[in-house]
Amino acid sequence: MKLWKWLLLILGLLALGRSLSQVAPEIRRGVYKGREVQFPHDARQFRGWRHYGRNLPVWKVSEELPKDVFTFARLCYPFRRGLRWTADYPEAELNFSWRLHQLTSVQVNPFPVIIDIDAGQLRHHPFLYVSEPSNMDISDEQARVLREYMLNGGFILMDDFWGGEEWQAFVATFKKIWPDRGFTELKPDHPLFHCVFDLPAPPQVHSNVYWAHKHKGTRNTTSNEIRPDAAQPVFRAVHDDRGRMVMLICLNNDMGDGWEQESFDADYFREVSEKHAYPLGINIVFYALTH
Repeated sequence: MKLWKWLLLILGLLALGRSLSQVAPEIRRGVYKGREVQFPHDARQFRGWRHYGRNLPVWKVSEELPKDVFTFARLCYPFRRGLRWTADYPEAELNFSWRLHQLTSVQVNPFPVIIDIDAGQLRHHPFLYVSEPSNMDISDEQARVLREYMLNGGFILMDDFWGGEEWQAFVATFKKIWPDRGFTELKPDHPLFHCVFDLPAPPQVHSNVYWAHKHKGTRNTTSNEIRPDAAQPVFRAVHDDRGRMVMLICLNNDMGDGWEQESFDADYFREVSEKHAYPLGINIVFYALTH
């Protein structure tokens, strides 16, 4: 374990050349179920819907390099319905940031941020999280901004969508971003699955609702997770011309729920969050920022 902690320390050093700003955009507003929702700078103060993370700790970062930290950045994107870029917000990023701080020696910003598709904002954050990408409805110009962000050193993690129907809904967005580039599917022996936590197989993280129904033997109401074509996790990666992974698409997975709902049930935490959601997320962060 000491070796991995030493390697994770390198992660902080590698960020020197692309330090992360802790300054978020102005307080944004959205409409959720007919009412205005505000997103404060400190996600712990969010009051838009049920929220269990208000008491999560705030920790200190290095006084010498206060901006040279990993900041969890969530992408705010134009969407077709709902407010789906917010799925699992704010517990997902608050809990993941806390666990990354706890479990590794990486310098982690205790204040996650929300980022627009804006080159000026994106350039401060080499790691970007996108929730429910099947609902994205971006313009050609926004696709160009995201493409250039990745080709200039950024990395995007796509999480939380299930089955062929949701994949097909995302294909148009994918082709806008990558009109002349495809993806490769990661095999179980890919280093990403073994770089910090040695995962026996590529994990599948189910939502707490699906997990509860399955373990209580009740009728499952999460139709997206019970589709036949959602039974196996699929990890699709896009690489630049140098072979660097710039996008990872986690189909048939919901890491965000595994982070958000860690306090839902002790068994869910032990069997899903602890065994799959956090190890996979930490491996992805480490791999993306060190390769």
